[in-house]
Amino acid sequence: MTSPEKFDELSAGLAGGVRERDGLIGLAMLGSASDEASARRDEWSDHDFFAITEAGRGREIRPDLTWLPDHDRLVLTAREGEIGFAAVYDDGHVFEFAFSDAAELEGALAGDATVVVDDAAGTTARLIAESRARAAAGDRFDPANDVRLVLVKLLIGVGRVRRGEVLNGGQFIRQWAVQLLVRAIRGRFTESSTSVRDTIDPVRRFERDFPEWGARIADAVERPVEEAARALFALTREILEPGWDEFPTAAADAVKRRLGW
Repeated sequence: MTSPEKFDELSAGLAGGVRERDGLIGLAMLGSASDEASARRDEWSDHDFFAITEAGRGREIRPDLTWLPDHDRLVLTAREGEIGFAAVYDDGHVFEFAFSDAAELEGALAGDATVVVDDAAGTTARLIAESRARAAAGDRFDPANDVRLVLVKLLIGVGRVRRGEVLNGGQFIRQWAVQLLVRAIRGRFTESSTSVRDTIDPVRRFERDFPEWGARIADAVERPVEEAARALFALTREILEPGWDEFPTAAADAVKRRLGW
């Protein structure tokens, strides 16, 4: 467990490492690592951040992670794509970060964020402002379309499972159908989605806004895979169908018939 004091020490160490490393010009703390979301931190909070390099120097600088604080305590570092990184300390604390120049982060999304280090041109502040604007613009739901896709994912997933492709079918059911169901619920009941929600990932803190439905969806997902699919199908109808003219009732009935439910 990382204490609040140690969390702050690591944050300060990150800022110092960025300032001292040649070629690094910016640092933005994201999510619960940011100042504005600090009240949300708990023992499971990680450090999420953008580390910004001078233009065009990302590929050159990325192999070197010695600027990370307490470098001798790192037990693992790993790449996630070209610019994504993860690092784990000996106490289990996690860093997840993008390490690149601003151009490589074109299209990035950000919610809560604090710019800690920046250059004279305000490169990092501009990147964060644009990333937050993109996240806000994308924070829209189309529940009528999302619920249709829930039915599609469940139908395909169960078919794959019955074919013997349990792992792949499970992805359709436990991952994609659940994500779409959450989106559909948030879109259908927008007044219940509070400011604690994540504008990038609607599944984050879903249980805070919809505790009963969150618990029941979680219970459904824990069941054997086809039973999970059937429970999610039932929840979809129970939660979304009553009093909603846009619910695809005929399609739900067709899926039920096809799967012999």
